Order: sequence, then structure tokens, then C-alpha cells
Amino acid sequence: MEVSRIRALRGPNLWSHHTAIEAIVSCTPAERELQTRSGFGVRLRARFPQIQPLTPTGHETTAPLAHVLEIAALSLQAQAGCPVTFSRTTVTSEPGVYQVVVEYTQEEVGRLAMELAQRLCQAALDDTPFDLEQALEQLRELDEDVRLGPSTGSIADAAVARGIPYRRMTSGSMIQFGWGSKQRRIQAAEMDVTSAIAESIAQDKQLTKKLLAAAGVPVPQGFEVTSPEEAWKAAREIGLPVVVKPKNGNQGKGVTVNITTHEQLLTAYAAAEEYDDEILVERYLPGNDFRLLVVGNKLVAAARRDPPSVVGDGLHSVRELVEEVNKDPRRGSGHATSLTKIRFDDIALACLAGQGMHADSVPANGRRVTLRHNANLSTGGAATDVTDDVHPEVAQRAVAAAKMVGLDICGVDVVADSILHPLEETGGGVVEVNAAPGLRMHLSPSFGKGRPVGEAIISTMFPEGENGRIPLVAVTGTNGKTTTVRLIAHLLTQKGLCVGMTSTDGVYIDGERIDTGDCSGPKSARSVLQHPDVDAAVLETARGGMLREGLAFDRCDVAVVTNVGSGDHLGLNYITTVEDLAVLKRVIVQNIADKGMAVLNAADPIVAAMATHCRGAVTFFAMDRNHPVMATHLAQGRRAVYVEDGHLVAAEGTSLHRIALTDIPLTLNGTISFQVENVMAAVAAVWGLGLDWDIVRQGLASFVNDSDNAQGRFNLFHYRGATVIADYGHNPDAMLALVRAVEAMPAKRRTVVISGAGDRRDEDIREQTRILGDAFDEVILYQDACQRGRADGEVLALLREGLTGAKRTREMQEVHGEFLAIDLAMGKLCEDDLCLILVDQVEEALAHIAAKIG
Repeated sequence: MEVSRIRALRGPNLWSHHTAIEAIVSCTPAERELQTRSGFGVRLRARFPQIQPLTPTGHETTAPLAHVLEIAALSLQAQAGCPVTFSRTTVTSEPGVYQVVVEYTQEEVGRLAMELAQRLCQAALDDTPFDLEQALEQLRELDEDVRLGPSTGSIADAAVARGIPYRRMTSGSMIQFGWGSKQRRIQAAEMDVTSAIAESIAQDKQLTKKLLAAAGVPVPQGFEVTSPEEAWKAAREIGLPVVVKPKNGNQGKGVTVNITTHEQLLTAYAAAEEYDDEILVERYLPGNDFRLLVVGNKLVAAARRDPPSVVGDGLHSVRELVEEVNKDPRRGSGHATSLTKIRFDDIALACLAGQGMHADSVPANGRRVTLRHNANLSTGGAATDVTDDVHPEVAQRAVAAAKMVGLDICGVDVVADSILHPLEETGGGVVEVNAAPGLRMHLSPSFGKGRPVGEAIISTMFPEGENGRIPLVAVTGTNGKTTTVRLIAHLLTQKGLCVGMTSTDGVYIDGERIDTGDCSGPKSARSVLQHPDVDAAVLETARGGMLREGLAFDRCDVAVVTNVGSGDHLGLNYITTVEDLAVLKRVIVQNIADKGMAVLNAADPIVAAMATHCRGAVTFFAMDRNHPVMATHLAQGRRAVYVEDGHLVAAEGTSLHRIALTDIPLTLNGTISFQVENVMAAVAAVWGLGLDWDIVRQGLASFVNDSDNAQGRFNLFHYRGATVIADYGHNPDAMLALVRAVEAMPAKRRTVVISGAGDRRDEDIREQTRILGDAFDEVILYQDACQRGRADGEVLALLREGLTGAKRTREMQEVHGEFLAIDLAMGKLCEDDLCLILVDQVEEALAHIAAKIG
């Protein structure tokens, strides 16, 4: 078995709505007939008893090894605790070659599972050992390492529940919620609106105390010191016991409390000095340690934190009791679990010494032994939810503390005997204010109920009714995609929106191109959705990107499918038929929002059939309103766009909107039929977004078919009294559309300049010149700058073959070089002639033509 290609499908894709790993797997004849491998199934289950049942694939009667790989990769993830359920193995057109797709929740884990599944299969084939427990532990450790921790994860989960899209911006905990101008960002439990100044204040504990005291919030007396001697002097002035901690710190690192002796202070100072040169000595407040969580202007959760401890049984030492407690699966080494392992370090030993014990002491049965004076979860402490116990005045003090520092999400540490009464009555106070507080203790407290703090944070960032989404239009098809995308973007711009657009020409933000080349894939789409200025996104969604990586979005508001033709890279990536291509193209239709709109070409049967896969509404478009699909749709009172009496008509029930084709320059008074179709698709799309009809009319009237608005899309020039048309058409369907358009334009003599893309099928390349040979008097062939895997002259030979038996062409020439071919064709032009130039290097060719015209 050979795995030749592995891809991560990071969004909705050809196979499912799930993120997934896709692999191309080649199997030998014996591996396709596993029943010939005596005992394989027994050996497989001996190594992995929990593997799911195997079933035959496609029309095969037995499960090939590729299917075993699929089930193994899914089952390994599931056994490691990953919530995955989807997998599939599909037979390709090549004998013994399969496409294996397995869902993942974390890409790195999915890739490792595929690798481990290969090892498992090979071990079962060769009857060699496979360490299942080690494999599962690898997956668990990697999953814990790369997935969001509980704090950030709770915020992401709350966003998903609200329908708010999110994307990790780094491998850490920085997340973008929403798209474009509606987006918000967090870093762990810190919002994008939190200032660096507020964060700096929170880290400076002495400054924090001064500000809180000025706001009337009770705080303990303290001093800033720079040596152990100064620390002891300050402690004596304050009065023992005291607390020693670094001036700048978090998570309780370097903090020692309830210091009563000079020796304890020296040890505490050394611990604090590991984290900062400036040290604080504060009055020790007796009582319980509470964490109050403030989000926005509201207290949303509170917990009592208890120091790490063990309870003696009269049999085991303290060290052994700690080891036993740390076996609790809820305890981990970082922040990914609800509890942290208890640290058995010098601070713990000093704490034991204060209780007259050491590591090997055996506590009496029932005796509680404390291992730290501070109660931070990050050092092994436990938490009990006390949200319902917080006195209103204590809550007010916490909110006041957060406001004074300037934090939108704030962990306020309070020490008091109780929070059932005001702090002034109990002698308690606020000892710290924390930016980016941990949420574990509130989400999964050791005791009591968890609180929906993730929901509280999301509700603060996104008020009720907002989901962080901007209008998103996805456009796919064989021909017309780029023009339709450009026109939709132009129409939305007329509303005053900053539109982000991707196409085969580049990425555009508010009309300015920020990237060049073919940008019709998910990477470019993500760039648009990440741009903070974008109010609406119009995304050309080509087949290649969907196959490589899936969609860049979870759902769209409008999905436009212009048409599906045979010249669109058939034969690549196992897309061998028009029907295969249609299944791929309809991915955007399958991922429309519930209240979204699919815009489908009713005249294309394959496209019209996509309506049954749409969970939103459908607008059909076609030239003829009497087309059976159109007539039925209109009779049902649903939306349709068509042409009637020289007008574009948008109809829904008894409501009609009419726009004269003479007022739409792109169509040349309605003579260019494929541009009329593009306009219908664009109008239906913005109608689906609710764009005002006056704005639609103005936008259509101002969109001119030139190299600025529709680069390489039927761009018209005039030279020596002749008409020159430049177009990027590159498949048989495009040739048919161009021929229909050209035949509607009078001309004495017609010339076409053409090359062919090497990554098309031989028959598609021949078909292009076969179509053109019946419509043009002269054909000038040229070789592209890039042959896309073809041998020198191979594409020209195929184009030449297509002209065999041409009904109209009487003259044919071959030129090596696009610009030489353009010069040759334009040099022959006379008044009233017409020349169609099918450009390859779009920008350069258009510039060359413009320069010749002068």
C-alpha cells in the first residue's frame, strides 16, 4: 500500500461539512482482496480490538486495505478521545487507487492518525508488533498540545453555539471571531479592546493597589523592596504574618503567603526573585481565597480557591499521597485540563516544614496536609463555585476594580473570611487584579456547578442578534465567474460598502488590488474575510481550491453557479465527467445559510438540479421565461430573472422589476448573450442580499466592459476602423459563447488568435479550434509561455488537428509567442474587420494591445 498524497481539507468540501484528511492510496491486487491474506482480520483486531467493523467499498465485494486504513485512522482518533465520526473510501477511475477521507478536529492529530493507521495496517500484514497504547498516548498528547485550552475553548464553543464563525490566527490562543469589519479578536481570555496600558497596570501590582485604593476598594498595606533585608524590614513594619510576591507576575507564580519567620521570608524572597527583581511585601489577610470574574461591567462567576492538599490515611507518606492525587485524569501538567498536578517542590517542602512534617512523613488518618499557602489552580489548587454567595457590594467592588485598571475581562482576587458580607465588615480586601484570567475554575470547578463564562464573554463582544458575519457571496461555474464576481462587487460598492473580492485576476479590497495572480482559492478568500475594513465579500470559488483545501467559510449568504461545462479541467484530481464536476461545484450550494439564496442557471440541467441540495431559497435565471424550470418556478411565485422585450426582468409572484438592456453597457444593448447571463446572475445575487433596485440600476449603468472593470472579459477596442476583442476564454463552452456573441456583430472578415492550456484534455483542446474553425476566416495559433506539462509544440498540434475539416477557416498560421501573434493579427486588420484575441498573459496582452492602438 502506498499513500501518495495527503491533504488537509480545512473547510466544507466535496465529501462532507467536516474538516478532513484526504489521502490518495494505491493498493496491490492482493491488498484489494484481503480475504486472500489468511488471518489478516484476526491479526488486525488482535492489535486493535476496538477498531470499527470493515465493509466493502463501492462495487467491490471485499474491504480493500485502503478501507482498513480509513477505519483505522478514524478509530484511533476516536479511541484517543477525539470527537470524530465521518470517514469514507472511494474507488477512483484508476484500478487499485482510492481516495480515503477521514474527519479530524485537529489537523496535526488527523495527520498523525493517518500515519499510525499505516503502521497498524503494515503490522497486521507482516504479523509484527504494534503498540496500541503508545499510539493512543501519542494522539492524546498531541491533541492536548494543539487544541484550544479550556478557557479559550469555552469562548470558541460559545461562539459556535451563536453561529459566529471563528478561526485560529496562531497555533496558540489568538482567535478571530466573525469576518471583515464585524470581526473581533481575543488572545486567551483577553479582548481586542483591552489596552496594553491596562494590561501593564494589572501586571504592576503596586500601581494596581494605588489605583484601587483611590477608588475606595479595600487593599492590604504593602511595600516595594529590592533586597531580602528591605523585605524583612518591611515585614516588621507591616506586622507579621506577610505575603511576598513578585511586583510583576501572574498565575500565582512566586507568591508565598502567611510568612511568620525570617527564614520563611528568605525562602519566599528567593522564590519571588525568580520571576522579578522588584518584590512586594504585603500584609497577610487571613481568610479564604476567592476569585471573582468580571466580564464587561458584570460579575459573572466566583470561586473559592483552596490550596493543594492531601488527606492522610495513616499508611502512606506525603510524597506517596501526592503521587496518588496526581493520577486523577482531571489533573494535567498545563492548562488543558480542569485541574493541575500538585507541585512537590521547595515551596511545598517549606510548607510541610511549617507543619512539622517532611516528604516522607506519614500523616495520621484523616489529617489534611497543606502543600502550599497560595491557592492558585496553576500550582495544584482546587476550586469551589460560590457565584450565588457573592454579596452585591462585594460584586460592586470587583467591577470597580476592573474598571479602575481598564480590563474588559478581569480576574479579581479577594481574601476574606466570607463574601456573604461586604469586605469592610469582614476585614477582607482585593489582593490582585489579573488580565487574561484563567477560566478553568469557573467552567469545571472541583465542587459546585460550572458557569457559562464563555457565553458571557461572547455576549459582551457580540450583542444579541449579532453574529459577526458580513454578506458573503460565493460564485462558481465553468465560464462567467470572474465577470459575475466583478459585477456583484461593483453593485455592492454602489451602496457604500467596502467590498472584498477574489477572482482569477487577484484580490481586491475596496477596488484596490492587494494581490495578483489566480486568487480564486481558499487562501485568498481567508485574506478577504480577515481584512478589518471589508463590509461584504464576493468570492470566486474555483474547483481547484475546493479540491485542495475545501471552502474558506462555513456557509455563504448567496451561492451563484453560472454553468458547468466539459472544458473545466476534466481528468484532473479524479474529476473525469461533467457530473463529477457538478458534484464538486454544488459544494457552495450545499453550504448556504438557512435563510440564504442559491442563484442557479435554469438553462443548464446539471446546475438546475442543484436546487434539490439547497437548504435555502433558490433564484433561477435564464433567457427564456418559458423554459420548463423557469415556468414552474415562476408559477410557484418564486424568484426568477429572465429577458423579455429587451428588458432584464426580476420576478417574484406579482412583483416585477424591469431594466432595459440598453441601460446595461456590459451587454452591448443585449447583443452579447453570455454577458446578459452574467448580468442576470449578478442581479439575482444582489437581490438575494436585499440591495435596493435603484442602486442596482445605477450600478448596472456604470459598469463598463473595459479592462478596468472586466479584465480579459470581452474587452472591446477599435483599431483602423476594425473591432478588436480580447477575452480570456479557454474552454469549448467559452468558445461557443464567444462565437454566438461575435456572430451578432457585423464584420467583413473575422480573425481569431488562440493558444491552448496544456492542462486540458486532448479532446477539449481540439474542440476549441473545431468550434472556431466554423466561425472565423483566419486562425492564428500561438504557443503559450507555459505549456503546463506538455511537450514543446504538442498543444499547437492538437489545435491544428481541431481545424481539420473547418467549414469557414481558409487561412491558418502558427506563431511562437503571444505578442507576435497579436501583432500579426492586428497588422492585417482593415476597416470593418473583426479580430478576437484569446489572451493568455491577460494584463500584459491587454497592455500590448492598448499600446498598439495608442
